[in-house]
Amino acid sequence: MEVISIEKKTFEEMTLKFDEFVKRIENVCHRNSDKGMGEWLDNQEVCKLLNICPRTLQTLRDNGTLAYSQIQHKIYYKAGDVQRIVSVVENKRKEARFRNKTI
Repeated sequence: MEVISIEKKTFEEMTLKFDEFVKRIENVCHRNSDKGMGEWLDNQEVCKLLNICPRTLQTLRDNGTLAYSQIQHKIYYKAGDVQRIVSVVENKRKEARFRNKTI
């Protein structure tokens, strides 16, 4: 094991800077927690909530109906955005049923 020694004054300055850094991070987290970020849902959860298939969900993303965020290869949706389009999906479902009945 390698031992490194530093002056007490240097250690105290490092500790002070680290404490300041922690306070800044806590302030940022506190400010952003008040923005109503809410719960995030993945593809499977959204498909279940809207009773749609993954391809339909992709269409909603592609045409801009449903906003999303992507982290690496995983896609997430804000719960509020999903709730907002429930009526849109229901109306399209009713239109499709009506078209099928008139044919």
